[in-house]
Amino acid sequence: MHKIVYLILVLLIALPVFAEKPVYREPNEYPILDEIVARRDSLEALSAEARAAVDQKHQDIADKKSDEKLSLRVDWSNIKQPISPKQFEQSWHNPPTPQFYTGTCWAFASNSHMESEVQRITGKKVKLSEMWIAYWEYVEKSRRFIQEYGHSALGEGSQGDGTTEIFKLYGTVTHESYPGVVFEDGRHDHHELFGELESYLFWCRDNDMWDEDRALDYVRGILNKHLGTPPETCEYDGKTFTPVEFRDYLKIEPEKYITCISRMDQPFGEFGLLDVTDNWRRREDYLNLPLRDFMRIISKSIQSGYTVTIGGDNSEPGMDGKEDCAVIPEWDIPAEYIDQGSREFRILKGQTSDDHGIHVVGYTKLGGRLWYLIKDSNRSSRLGTNKGYYFFDADYIKLKMLTFTTHEDNLSDYLQ
Repeated sequence: MHKIVYLILVLLIALPVFAEKPVYREPNEYPILDEIVARRDSLEALSAEARAAVDQKHQDIADKKSDEKLSLRVDWSNIKQPISPKQFEQSWHNPPTPQFYTGTCWAFASNSHMESEVQRITGKKVKLSEMWIAYWEYVEKSRRFIQEYGHSALGEGSQGDGTTEIFKLYGTVTHESYPGVVFEDGRHDHHELFGELESYLFWCRDNDMWDEDRALDYVRGILNKHLGTPPETCEYDGKTFTPVEFRDYLKIEPEKYITCISRMDQPFGEFGLLDVTDNWRRREDYLNLPLRDFMRIISKSIQSGYTVTIGGDNSEPGMDGKEDCAVIPEWDIPAEYIDQGSREFRILKGQTSDDHGIHVVGYTKLGGRLWYLIKDSNRSSRLGTNKGYYFFDADYIKLKMLTFTTHEDNLSDYLQ
């Protein structure tokens, strides 16, 4: 018995003794370091406050300068100008439609042109969907971006011939069947739409994702969210049409519309490239005309009951929304000096740029000038008395417009 007790005691003595145990406690405090951090935060706050004050001062200066800035404009007191669309010989067109917060002026102008063509050809007065065109143009623009591995222009802009291309590929529908706006007030706003579209396509580029079907499925998801899903049919004249059937019913033949330019860097009388960003398709089927023919055919078209779309520069001092008018003032360049050279010089120097698309729907002569009635979707055309209209002096088109689109009937001299 004693031996057993002895062995137990020996074993107990031999075992290690763990006197310490794991415990949780409050972290250590370092008051001096905390004081240093507080000092640092205080200095950073003072610096941020000082910077904010200086930033605000300069913002106030910039705002004041902007508020006080005056725009260089024409003195209209000595110009005999139209005051109403009623003064013009007009071809039929639907009332002006605002584009609101979008960069799709090209679709509004060229869609309006097609409406006027439908009435000219068939006598039918139809309101077509601008957003149908914009929707499918975004799809095609995204397709080319993927096919070109990111080497294709993105933007809301396009050319008027984008509309005839969409008519060719997808047909058309009535505005009633596809207004293309999800806001209850009916006002278009593509700010978020295009931001999402651009971000996604740039993600595809940055992540080397070039699966066209997958990309376009996602693109259409963005478009459906912001514009609504485009319809498969539309109703008109008590009948149901697919978009392609409807295009044919309206007797629109997209291939019969030609866009013309007037440039000195390409041979006249031949088809060439319109080298602007919004020609994202890089099409080379623009008919290049001498300036005299460029203007003659516009005049011939309008005076023969056709309408045309034109595109070019709308940022000149002589374009004044509050007056509903656009002229080239003498102090810019006298009328007798507006010719092929002065036009080309402004294009080459970037003074004439590809800003805006509009629809020419009438003409008149007043004050020794030939004036054109312009149907416009842009916000500036709603500053004056005649909402959605401008009155363009022919010289403004001669100097500042880059393109016009008309039916091939008016180009018979060049298309034989």
